[in-house]
Amino acid sequence: MLKKAKENKYAVPHFNINNLEWTKYILEKCNELNIPVILGVSESAIKYMGGVNVISAMVKGLIQDLNIKIPVCLHVDHGKSKEVCIQAIDAGFTSVMIDASAQELPENIKITKEVVDYAHAKGVSVEAEVGHIGGTEDNITGSNHNATVEDCLTLYENTKIDALAPALGSVHGFYQTEANLDFITMKEINEKLPIPLVLHGGTGIPDEKIKKAIACGISKININTELQVVWANAVRKFLNETEAYDPRKIIGSGEKAIKDRIGQIVTLFQTKI
Repeated sequence: MLKKAKENKYAVPHFNINNLEWTKYILEKCNELNIPVILGVSESAIKYMGGVNVISAMVKGLIQDLNIKIPVCLHVDHGKSKEVCIQAIDAGFTSVMIDASAQELPENIKITKEVVDYAHAKGVSVEAEVGHIGGTEDNITGSNHNATVEDCLTLYENTKIDALAPALGSVHGFYQTEANLDFITMKEINEKLPIPLVLHGGTGIPDEKIKKAIACGISKININTELQVVWANAVRKFLNETEAYDPRKIIGSGEKAIKDRIGQIVTLFQTKI
């Protein structure tokens, strides 16, 4: 999925899922648009939804019952340990991110390599991180946590990961100031590594910078907060205007907002099948 994106200079959307409804909406819209999609699941979402086996079974069931024909990847987003990645792989996830970026590079390599060895034996792809992609709560705004070309090469050469998320100025959640992406380093990493690059913290980055990131080699962009906001706004409006109490109607009142935003994002990413 990502190799094709890298070769043809477009980005595949990674949308985080939070429940059955969100998963259904994302699958339906992407199937309608006939584009591949990555369903990302954070560790907190795994806990919220009941576990990796519940999520894997839910996604497989929806793909079958909704007659989804597009390529779908079920992916662990920011797995913090080898154990959670192994649990997801054994449950049927097709991709995992092992995020050992908080460790020094040698330890990051050691942990990542252990996950790669297990995953590749099962036919599962692995994403890793270099530098530190923080959130607005981390108050990371400078370049001290950014990845270097040398560290990216060292991690790849010693682990043979399938995709890399280098920290180059993006953050998770809302941006306190405009995203300051290091496009020069991004382009250099892309030229020197044979694997696709991933941009985390896609919410709030101006469209022109998204387009430039894709031109510089980004093949996968993670979106979470953006869908949460448009969904929450739609549901809040619905509740203010009605006296609804049926949870299906309440949750479903945000369906159109999510699907509309997905359409806009996919157009921006120029995603292809």
